[in-house]
Order: sequence, then C-alpha cells, then structure tokens
Amino acid sequence: MQEEPLEKAPRVRKTDEEWRQQLTPEQYRITRQKGTERPFTGQYNDFKGQGAFHCVCCGQPLFSTRHKYNSGSGWPSFWQPLQAEALAQTVDHSHGMTRVEIHCAACEAHLGHVFEDGPEPTGLRYCINSASLQFQEESEQA
Repeated sequence: MQEEPLEKAPRVRKTDEEWRQQLTPEQYRITRQKGTERPFTGQYNDFKGQGAFHCVCCGQPLFSTRHKYNSGSGWPSFWQPLQAEALAQTVDHSHGMTRVEIHCAACEAHLGHVFEDGPEPTGLRYCINSASLQFQEESEQA
C-alpha cells in the first residue's frame, strides 16, 4: 500500500524554556539533549496497537505500526518511516562509535538511530526511543 505523500512540515522552532515547559523531563532529555532510554523500558517496545507514531515535540507523523517489528534490541523498531521526508539524518560519533542519528525533520527532535541490520524489504532498523513518540490510533487519525 502506497503512503500518502507527506506535505512538507513547517519548521518548528521553540526556545529551550518552551521545550522544557511542553515536555516531561525524560522527553526533554531524550529529544532535546540527544539522550536515550534504557533498553526494554520504553512504553512502545512491546506495543501492539494499530496506528501511527508521531513526534512527541511537534506532532509530525513518523512511523506506522504496519512497519514495526520486534528487533530484540529493547527499543521500538521499524523497517521504514511513513515518509522519508519526515526524518533527517546526522552522523553520530558519540560513545566511541559511528552511527546514523535520526531526528524529526520538522523540529529536530532526537528520535534514535538507524542501522543496516533490519528485515526486508529495506534492510533497515530504525531504533527509536519511546519517549520521543506519541501514539495515535488508526480511528483517531484524520
């Protein structure tokens, strides 16, 4: 099934104080300070609902439950985003390794990382922090 084209999301800019007021301390640490949650602790790791995951900071749709799978990594994993344009990538050299960081293209929230060890058809594993996501059931989507 072909996804609807994503309209280019407007850039979301807020001050650090505005982000702190909007987000929980954990959401702020992960999305604005490039943190991570401990493996197997996030609310969406074993989640089985049907719908889409949106950016907790700006609400942009990011991932569908149709593309979610159990990677065994301890974080929600997806083999593709709803639309490639919803994500931006940056090379991350932190923690003594080189990885590809994934962030929201609209508000630059840190989401997680993408790896090339996922299932077909893409071979990718988008390893995402639950705290950076907000779930919306299919019936709630417009």
